[in-house]
Amino acid sequence: MAASVWSGYLTFGLISMPVRLFSGARSSSISFHMLHRDDLSRVKQQLFCPVDNHVIGRDEIVKGYEYRKDEYVVIEPEEIKKIEPKTAKTMEILEFVKSSDVDPVYFESSYYMLPEEAGRRPYALLSKALEESEYVAIAKLTMHNREYTVFLRPKEGGLMLHTMYYSDEVRELEGFGRPEVELKDAEVKVAHQLIEALAGPFEPQKYHDQFQENLKKLIQAKLEGEEVKPVEKPKKLAPVVDLMAALKQSLAEMEGKKKPAASAAASEESAPERKPPRRKRA
Repeated sequence: MAASVWSGYLTFGLISMPVRLFSGARSSSISFHMLHRDDLSRVKQQLFCPVDNHVIGRDEIVKGYEYRKDEYVVIEPEEIKKIEPKTAKTMEILEFVKSSDVDPVYFESSYYMLPEEAGRRPYALLSKALEESEYVAIAKLTMHNREYTVFLRPKEGGLMLHTMYYSDEVRELEGFGRPEVELKDAEVKVAHQLIEALAGPFEPQKYHDQFQENLKKLIQAKLEGEEVKPVEKPKKLAPVVDLMAALKQSLAEMEGKKKPAASAAASEESAPERKPPRRKRA
């Protein structure tokens, strides 16, 4: 199992349970190193002090806050330790809200929460109660030199934790929203039909990063000395002039793609079971 990123107690009224957090998701992508073009040697980044005019080591680095232009107050690690709030080791549930009331724009990072042996029973109780009530818990947690407001939600019998953006971190965009235009009932109806034609269960495993796949092929081609094949570029798009015509054409194309698959499945179901040919008696 991976190393936990936080350990402490989750409190719920007078109930407390020891828990650990593990990263729930991470981005994965091909990374490149910076090389010197002439000899392909890897370039190194160094910490340089312009006042002393020489390279310095990491053991000479301190953290400083710029309170005025080019003026800093130095903050030592032990000083930060002194001011850690109680949420550094104890995560207290503050309230419960309906899961449907939470806008996903507030979700930041995801973590799995697992109980220690002594916390298994209250952990299971909280998970079951949240699942049946359709509520999520809101708590506070300190890690990585920051106090987060977090959501706790049930998932497959366990609890997931999501750090939350504060309201002043969620940006407002002027002019955002549904444009004030007149929509015809027929257009809305066909739009619904188009959505239904594309509807299906959420299967995250079928989605992938095409750009990363193309990068892998590019690297393999370069290693094998083959020509790099360009990817077909999309046609230049133009604004839709006749919305209804575009909707109908889109719907016809979607239904056309589904019909062959549906008819093939139907023919397999309706086809009589083939029996092996009888052997002729000698």
